[in-house]
Order: sequence, then C-alpha cells, then structure tokens
Amino acid sequence: MLAIGNTLISDDILEKKFVCDLQRCKGACCVAGDAGAPLEEEELPLLKKFYPKIKSKLSPSAIDTIEQSGLFVRDDDDGTLTTPLVHGEGACVYAVFENDIAKCAIEQTYLEKKINWKKPISCHLYPVRITKHKNYDAVNYHHWNVCKAACKLGKSLEVPVYKFLKEPLERKYGKQWYAQLVLAVTALEENNLSQE
Repeated sequence: MLAIGNTLISDDILEKKFVCDLQRCKGACCVAGDAGAPLEEEELPLLKKFYPKIKSKLSPSAIDTIEQSGLFVRDDDDGTLTTPLVHGEGACVYAVFENDIAKCAIEQTYLEKKINWKKPISCHLYPVRITKHKNYDAVNYHHWNVCKAACKLGKSLEVPVYKFLKEPLERKYGKQWYAQLVLAVTALEENNLSQE
C-alpha cells in the first residue's frame, strides 16, 4: 500500500497493467453485474440537471425504468447509491449501444459539449474502486473477468493502471496528488532497482 494525503493506494494500481479494449469487451462493464455504477451524493443534482439533455439518447426501456425507479437507486442494505439497471436486471440505464458496443449516454452528451459533466466518477475511474473510511479513502483495483481484454492489452503496451487512469485520478484527487503518486512510484521503482 502507498499512502498519499488521506488516501491508501493498493499496490495493484501501481503494478497491474490495464488499457480498455472496447472492440473486444464491447463495454461489458456497463452491462454485466447485478448493480449499476456507484454514485456519489454530490453527483445526484448533476443527474437531475442534465437528464433532459441525456434523455434523447436513451432507449424506451431505459426511460421507462427511470420513470419507475428514478434517476438513481439506493441499496436497501447499505444505502449505496447506484445508477439503475434497465428493468432491474439489464444494462445500466445510461448505456447506449453503437455497433454492439455499450457506451455512456452521459459521456456522449458531454463530448457533444451539451453538458459539462463527463460521467459518474466511479465509471471514469474503473477498474479503480474507492471505499471511503472515516479518515481516508482506500483506492483499490477491482478484479473482474469482463476486463480480461483490457488486462491483456495493458500488459502488451506496458501501461499500469495509474497511468491509464491519469485523467480520472486527477479529476478525483487533483493534479498535485497525481504528481505525488508518480514521484512515489518512481522512488519505489528506483529503490527496487538498487536492491537487485
């Protein structure tokens, strides 16, 4: 583990290799699983604000689901906020499909410069998952078999998770935090080389 500010970063984020390969995985992270993407409390007003601009991209079944369950759902057991799944078991309601590849309607609307929010931070950060504790955030790598192609491509390109996720990590924790992370990783690598 590496500590920077009030974050504890797992070694996997520094060592594992990862580059999304949409042509192979088809955006499975937006479709697979038994829950939607985690949301932060401060993202809820953004969903409400931008939904009218996002709505035109969504499927009728996604719109129907949102009208029944809302723009987000809260887990009854632990209170976790997530995006709804289409009819409670399908893809994320904000997933849209192009050439059989799942993409994010929120992000597409952002790329069209119609809104100024890219997408939920948990989606932008994936495969990193953050667990908030009282005094720190645990920043962990989430192992999921739907990302095998991304692991394979990352390994062939020699791109570690933290480098692939530079933009969302800076979005979440700031450029100074990310610069400290890079310095810490460089120091660790130099230390390991000196011990060989």
